[in-house]
Amino acid sequence: MSTSQQNSYKRKAVVLLAILFVAFIGFQATSPDISERPVTGEFKGPEDVANIFKRSCYDCHSNETNLNWYDKIAPFSHIVAADVNKARKRFNFSEWDSIPKADQEAKLWYMVNMIDAKKMPLPSYTAIHPAAKVSDKELVILKNYVTGLSAKIHEKGDTATIKKSEHNAPTNHTAQSNNFPESVNGIRYFDDYKNWKVISSTNRFDNGTMRLIYGNDIAVKAIKEDKIKPWPNGAIIVKVVWNSQHEDKNGNISTGNFNNVQMMIRDDKKFKATEGWGFARFSGLDLVPYGKTISFATSCINCHKLVPENGFVFDIPTKK
Repeated sequence: MSTSQQNSYKRKAVVLLAILFVAFIGFQATSPDISERPVTGEFKGPEDVANIFKRSCYDCHSNETNLNWYDKIAPFSHIVAADVNKARKRFNFSEWDSIPKADQEAKLWYMVNMIDAKKMPLPSYTAIHPAAKVSDKELVILKNYVTGLSAKIHEKGDTATIKKSEHNAPTNHTAQSNNFPESVNGIRYFDDYKNWKVISSTNRFDNGTMRLIYGNDIAVKAIKEDKIKPWPNGAIIVKVVWNSQHEDKNGNISTGNFNNVQMMIRDDKKFKATEGWGFARFSGLDLVPYGKTISFATSCINCHKLVPENGFVFDIPTKK
């Protein structure tokens, strides 16, 4: 290769590097800024629990994000900003007091289960921050905390003694008294499901709860005749959730305090956007409705889409 050719290649390399450098500098101008927000209602828990969350979760799930110098350089800054903004929307430890107590409990169980499944903290995060990993011993601390918290949140008692109709409860839930709470999507709590047939029962060891599932006559008939794809309009399924208690010396497990009632009402016209099912959840003895906007039902059906073979209903009993 001649000297002139070598000089030509060198000039081209210099020009290319200059262009890449200018592009890199220009790219930095597009780097997003992770907004700094005040701590308005931080998580309050035992010191050992709070320390685990602070070390493993706060960089994404709080307003106290601790950025390294390389987190501020594009393209990494774009990835970090997207992860932090998404994480804060799911739950934010710096604004924890703004979350209803029942939702706090649900989010804490979600965290524990994600940590137990090794999905959180994100593997991509722990690869750079190995100290953020949660040990098996720390996971036990978190599980014990959430289990104990559930027992405190949910008082002993029966919903029948808390919310009563002014008149005798009718058999049609649409005629219930206005004394009963109503979900944001128009589904009102009713208690005549207690006279329905129990179609299934389940234990959720991942969040320390036990469940009984009731069905109205339409739902029971649909199950017996295997006409659940789709379910007939008017079918109603109610799941009652209690906190679990420990086994006794004979291995028997009994229910603990009442947790919540979950309802699914089939109406393929009214609830067309959620596969024909209307969802509602009422938590605690005060039966506090879940969800601030009707969009909460989207997350419900997204989960239930895992069982399309059952018409989007979990825990269908074996036919007999």
